[in-house]
Amino acid sequence: MFDRLTWACFWIPAGLLLTFILLPLLRMTAAQSWQSLSQVSGMADVRAAIWLSVGCATLTAVVAALLGTPLAYLLARKDGWLIRAIEAVVDLPLAVPHTVAGVALLFTFGRTGVAGILLSHVGLRFWGTTAGIVVAMLFVSVPFMVNSARLGFAAVDLHLEEVARTLGASRMEVFFRIDLPLAWRGILTGVILTYARSISEIGSVMVLAYYPMTAPVKIYDLYLQTGLRESSAAAVLLLIVTLSTFLVFRAIAGSSRRSDGH
Repeated sequence: MFDRLTWACFWIPAGLLLTFILLPLLRMTAAQSWQSLSQVSGMADVRAAIWLSVGCATLTAVVAALLGTPLAYLLARKDGWLIRAIEAVVDLPLAVPHTVAGVALLFTFGRTGVAGILLSHVGLRFWGTTAGIVVAMLFVSVPFMVNSARLGFAAVDLHLEEVARTLGASRMEVFFRIDLPLAWRGILTGVILTYARSISEIGSVMVLAYYPMTAPVKIYDLYLQTGLRESSAAAVLLLIVTLSTFLVFRAIAGSSRRSDGH
């Protein structure tokens, strides 16, 4: 009896939370007919918006991995007040409202922003371009990359690094031959979370680069024009694509765990 009561204390709140997550999505999906889904999927601008979101989110995840992995390694290997301050800076985008993030990015990457002016001389613009979309996605999602990779590096046994250094390996050799392979799951998790967060971003993207429209922006535009009729169908299409790619990434992460013997 005690065991059943104990498990009930876990399963009841867990079930409530899962219901809270799944019920709105299932209700929205069930409200769609094949006719409405077919009609919206036949709209060229909706398809373009969805694939633009997938492409920009993928590019954002790659950039976040390239820039965030070195920082994550430093945060996992160093300590002190400066490291704690850097960790706070990394987490800052999580606390900033995304419309505020878009305004801040506009001051830096907009027409009169310092980065916008400098990079415009080499033909790179951020307002109303895919580059602006990637910048907006990167700002709000990079904490997931850095924090996940940092946990991965922190789990690596430091004795392995010490042994490799005593055998004559350089710091870079230790990083690429020991730390990076052993922290791979944390890095991959960061890439997946960055992708998932990026593909759903709307606030900062709307402010910095309303056009070309990503899928969330297009869904919002459809909602303003037609209400729930077309916007909900487009939302279901985006949900299908997002879940499909997310499951593929999760499957890759699961196969990497099995190959490592975990």
